[in-house]
Amino acid sequence: MNEHNSNDDPQQRELLRVCRIGRAQGLKGEVNVMAFTDEAERRFAPGSVLSTEDGREFTVIRSRSFKLRWIVLFKGVEDRNAAEALNGLELFCEADDAETMADEDAWYPSDLIGLQARLVDGNALGLPEGTSVGTVSDVLEGAAQSILEITSQSADGDALTSLVPFVDEIVPEVFLDEGYLTLDPPGGLIPDPQALG
Repeated sequence: MNEHNSNDDPQQRELLRVCRIGRAQGLKGEVNVMAFTDEAERRFAPGSVLSTEDGREFTVIRSRSFKLRWIVLFKGVEDRNAAEALNGLELFCEADDAETMADEDAWYPSDLIGLQARLVDGNALGLPEGTSVGTVSDVLEGAAQSILEITSQSADGDALTSLVPFVDEIVPEVFLDEGYLTLDPPGGLIPDPQALG
């Protein structure tokens, strides 16, 4: 899920960017959308309400996935002309509250940025548990799952970047309160921790 703040007013709920509307699909008002969420099935479910930053609301009538994109029909968008008028529009939803997220073992990308990446006990590299291999510097949207960008520093002071799939097999646990996550990377995925500065 990509995160987007609506403004600096603490009374406002945080908005998450869900999608960008693309070209029209067919003649009956459907549009192609590029999803920025890992919960597309939930966000595009019939009856879901998405909104623009200025508050215009769009209710999903139906949706379906096709290859790497979604095709969505919104209430009130009844023909190709109306669909084409939406091209480029970004839609948002309100963020879930933190308690719900914790119960579901879920995080927003901004929660992960800045966490230290440490090797898990019994890791495939055979190195000591807790060995630091860098810091999460970004969370990228991949075709199949999110990708963690982990930045470390070589002994020479050069910045090194690794791209790590955010899947349970490689990133078993996230400890937000403690400021780190654990990694069990296969050989070659990250720089040799013993060569880091």
